[in-house]
Amino acid sequence: MLSKPFLTTHEIAELLKVREPTVRTWIHQQELRAVKLGREFRVAVKDLEAFVNEHATRAPSWK
Repeated sequence: MLSKPFLTTHEIAELLKVREPTVRTWIHQQELRAVKLGREFRVAVKDLEAFVNEHATRAPSWK
């Protein structure tokens, strides 16, 4: 088992240098997969990595 398999919205905001409401918006728009535990959302590290990879810039296909 991973030592820290889930991150809070606060931790994600700090890692990505965005505000917490931005992270919650991604979750509510189902762009970022999350689990709701009580009143808080938690995001698996692998889901955060997938989100970042999906939003990475790519070279244009016409080049």
